[in-house]
Amino acid sequence: MRRVTRNLLIAIVLVVVALLALGALPSYLGSGDPYYLSVEPIETNGTAADVNNVSDRRYPYLIGAIESPDGRSDGYQAGPYGMKEWFTHTPFDEVDALTQQVPNASTETGVRVRRGGEVYHAEVVRP
Repeated sequence: MRRVTRNLLIAIVLVVVALLALGALPSYLGSGDPYYLSVEPIETNGTAADVNNVSDRRYPYLIGAIESPDGRSDGYQAGPYGMKEWFTHTPFDEVDALTQQVPNASTETGVRVRRGGEVYHAEVVRP
């Protein structure tokens, strides 16, 4: 094998390994107090985003919070320098997506959602 070909293959392997590391590493990074997606049942006639047919793969924090007994999702720790957010799914992403889908459901601090006949106010909190 020629030296140029060997160096090219080594470079390609290094790039692939680096990309795989960037995909796996951010989930292990985290600092500071965690953020939670908190849901609270409310009574309102206002517009709410319908989340009856959403999957827990698309909205893991929201569905986790609705199904948990205390109304809180699993924690999310932000990474240093904001780099983790580029590569991972966050509770902020879920609130932003619902706000964009149903703008009238947004509130000052979060978004109203409807699931199973119940209306909830969902917001990202930090204890």
